[in-house]
Amino acid sequence: MAQIIVLPHEELCPEGAVIESEPGVTICDALLKNHIHIEHACEKSCACTTCHVYIREGGDSLNENSEDEDDMLDKAWGLDPDSRLSCQTFIADEDLVVEIPKYTINMVSENH
Repeated sequence: MAQIIVLPHEELCPEGAVIESEPGVTICDALLKNHIHIEHACEKSCACTTCHVYIREGGDSLNENSEDEDDMLDKAWGLDPDSRLSCQTFIADEDLVVEIPKYTINMVSENH
């Protein structure tokens, strides 16, 4: 089991959280399973940037970005070197520190 420390986010997780997840699960699915309702407007198909996160620690243990993920990340608000799409990022055995950006680009909210 990997531990995921989610840094505080004003709306989604005001006090932050510490969750656990099995390896092989996406960060998006782990957050959703633990009642952290990160947006995922494209239904986790790598067609938007609403599930954009920053991997502040533990990023070296994660799967490599695909070309599709990199193309989508170029459109994300607040892109930085730690940016990943949580729907495309699979948890490994190493603990992670994840930050959810303050804003997201979502033209149509699906109210997940």
